[in-house]
Amino acid sequence: MYTNHYGLADPPFSIAPDPRFLFMSQRHREALAHLMYGIGGDGGFVLLTGEIGTGKTTICRCFLQQLPDNCDVAFIFNPKLNVLELLSTICEELHIPAPPDHTSNKAFTDCINDHLLAAHAQGRTTLLIIDEAQNLDSDVLEQIRLLTNLETNQRKLLHIILLGQPELRDKLARPELQQLSQRIVARYHLGPLQPEEISAYVHHRLDVAGSRRALFSPSLSRLLFRLSGGIPRKLNILCDRALLGAYVQGKDEVDREILRQAAKEVYGQSAPRSWQKLVIGLGALLSATTLATALFYYAEPFAPNRPVPSRPGLKPSLTKHAAPATSSARAMGTDTSAVSTPAVIAQSAGPDGVSLAYRALLVRWGIRLPVDDEASTCLQAEAFGLHCLSESGDLAQLRRLDRPAVLQLRLPDGRTGYLLLSTLQNDHAVLMSGTQTFTLPVSALNQLWSGRYTLLWKAPPNYRAPLARGSRGLMVSWLNHQFGQPLEPLAATAKNPVFDARLEEQVMRFQRADGLPSDGIVGPHTLIRLTRNSDTTSPRLLGMTTKNPGMKG
Repeated sequence: MYTNHYGLADPPFSIAPDPRFLFMSQRHREALAHLMYGIGGDGGFVLLTGEIGTGKTTICRCFLQQLPDNCDVAFIFNPKLNVLELLSTICEELHIPAPPDHTSNKAFTDCINDHLLAAHAQGRTTLLIIDEAQNLDSDVLEQIRLLTNLETNQRKLLHIILLGQPELRDKLARPELQQLSQRIVARYHLGPLQPEEISAYVHHRLDVAGSRRALFSPSLSRLLFRLSGGIPRKLNILCDRALLGAYVQGKDEVDREILRQAAKEVYGQSAPRSWQKLVIGLGALLSATTLATALFYYAEPFAPNRPVPSRPGLKPSLTKHAAPATSSARAMGTDTSAVSTPAVIAQSAGPDGVSLAYRALLVRWGIRLPVDDEASTCLQAEAFGLHCLSESGDLAQLRRLDRPAVLQLRLPDGRTGYLLLSTLQNDHAVLMSGTQTFTLPVSALNQLWSGRYTLLWKAPPNYRAPLARGSRGLMVSWLNHQFGQPLEPLAATAKNPVFDARLEEQVMRFQRADGLPSDGIVGPHTLIRLTRNSDTTSPRLLGMTTKNPGMKG
């Protein structure tokens, strides 16, 4: 309706996954690189996850446009299939004649295997892509794993890419899918756009659609981010409605009031104005926190009071923690004077406690800033040179990472809660919510924890994205140095050093020795472990370090 009015050749904010409109943010470039790595390797699974609307399918379509001519692709959009239906769909996608027995899984599997062998003999690569893979049942996922058993001495004959929402990672972490998880050669979680990318995203889509004028002022970027959370699909819907509103009102561009009205129509509510958010925030602070919590944010650290003896009859598994030997609790000025009950911990960890957990995480890093949630925490942390890592795992993984982490909990009443895992001991965990500190047995924590966590980590200088074979630049020099190659001679002889097969083998050897997936990709997990001895300023979860053979430092 508004395209002709604004001189546009196409609707700029369609939610169709058109690769022409793909805005290649840093995260989208990294996601595409992981897909390209997967098809260029020796086979196995590639996992790409992300929240709804972050652009997974669009990235995949862009990836498909870059595939070589000798690649055959089976793309499955509707994975709500049983094993037999899945095998039949793969045969249809790859133009494999169906077997005479249409009811036999083995008959379909044999046909697929014969096709893969014939394709390999002709120098062709076969790729299976499954979108919305979180909907696959475990028995279907296991059947897909079995399809990758066919291999030569050098490589597997079927490459598989799984696209899905974050719960796919949780599903693959189940014990019954451990064998499949071990075959994943590359993983990437696609996050939302950052505030500084919003204006470029909007103008990119307008440019592709043929716009010759600015229809959204750069001053609207912050509001657009707050309204959409940086999710591209939400941005598209919001901008489309805003342009329609500007057209109806006969305006040349979208202004703040039109954007707020569009948000009200799309989301059912308008974005609160700055003074409204301030009043609401202060009211929530006064009603939901104590004076100690206020001091936690706005005053200097104070010494904790003496602990009060526990009252008889309370469950010993969950009491407020005095933590005389925990420096992190003292540094935060936490109040450990009262005894808590499970009901109190549930109240502290409830949905309203998400901001307290993330503020406590920042304080462990020496940062005192008001934040509301994961997104605002990661945004503030970037200003201090820190990176966010948000994923699913277990306590063994957190012990290896050795960084305080905000945990997502499943509370007894069914709600979702959040606490900071500040310290992890052998059989007890020290948890925090604002100024409150609790001790919980690890066994009890495992029952509450959903497996989701968010932590902060400090990357080496010049780090921008995960490194793999073929990467170039100063980070490759740094990485060579970690494995014993002198830094100065390297810098003098190679201004643009390359991540070669020798370095990849060293990385994989280190990963195997350290209990990491040996994929040769240097991402957050590998970098945190590589720098654990040289990094003396980051807060620790365990309060101790251990050396790994073969690592410099």
